[in-house]
Amino acid sequence: MFLQTPAVSDAAQALGGNTNAEAMKQMGFSNLMQNFDALGWIVFVTLVVMSFASWYFIIANAIRSTMVSSRADGVINGFWNNGSTQDAIRELEAQPRGEPFSKIALDAASAVAHHQQTTTTTGTGGRLAESLSRSEFIDRALRQAVSRESLRLEGGLTLLATVGSSAPFVGLLGTVWGIYHALIGIAATGNASMNAVAGPVGEALIMTAFGLFTAIPAVLAYNFFSRANRLIYARFDEFAHDLHDFFATGSRVESK
Repeated sequence: MFLQTPAVSDAAQALGGNTNAEAMKQMGFSNLMQNFDALGWIVFVTLVVMSFASWYFIIANAIRSTMVSSRADGVINGFWNNGSTQDAIRELEAQPRGEPFSKIALDAASAVAHHQQTTTTTGTGGRLAESLSRSEFIDRALRQAVSRESLRLEGGLTLLATVGSSAPFVGLLGTVWGIYHALIGIAATGNASMNAVAGPVGEALIMTAFGLFTAIPAVLAYNFFSRANRLIYARFDEFAHDLHDFFATGSRVESK
């Protein structure tokens, strides 16, 4: 029976430490890129596309939501505080194309003008029938305008929800594939050392992290924009009701 001398033991530990250190280098991102197979590339590219698409809509929705919220009070107060309806309409027409409150008010004004023109041309209906018809006509125009502007605010939310719910599972597919490679390597060589499993395990861990990195911002952004949009929808409805009262009766009904 041979006794291991301290010098031999230290050398073996040093050799094992160097081997493990070299194996750990295989768990880096650069080594991962070099050892991708077809499925690995599909998973990686899918996550990259998901990440870029979600960040695009996060930035776009943040800019749009900020602009709508910042302009809302000015547009609404500017309309009600203007002494002339025609001047107020001209101010609304000067608003940017993406400003929703002005578009809702302009649709209501356009419905009123169209109804008046039609009534004047045909000369049909008494005052009561004319008033009811005008009210219904304005109501329909306002409903369509509110639905249209609400739908525009929801642009990209479906994609954010899809990325937030599916990206972890896409990353999990890469994780399972990396672990599968590790098991195949162990079965083929009978070697379960760090050198044999470091690369595939590193691939699995990186894919898991990448899937979470893609999904978490999308989920947080979806929740944030959903709440922000609900607040804007409430202001749409409030403004639309006031517009309906104003254009149908000629005066705004002040809420208590």
